[in-house]
Amino acid sequence: MKPHVREGTGRILGATVVASHAGDLINEISLAMSAGLDHDALAHVNQPYPTQTQAIKMAADPYARSRRQAIRKWLTTKWLSW
Repeated sequence: MKPHVREGTGRILGATVVASHAGDLINEISLAMSAGLDHDALAHVNQPYPTQTQAIKMAADPYARSRRQAIRKWLTTKWLSW
């Protein structure tokens, strides 16, 4: 599964899913798109384990971590420049 997100906002634009049970994954992605959720919101959803929908959380986690790391870096830079 490869999610497609808008750079900078994390808004979900779609996903490419190649799997035998792709419908299970597409359902959750389309719901998130309809609700206007971002990639970070999907990273915080608790999924039943083990299922194929766990792939959504696994794909969203690195994105959420990178955003938090960027914010920490920016805050640290501002704090140290003060």
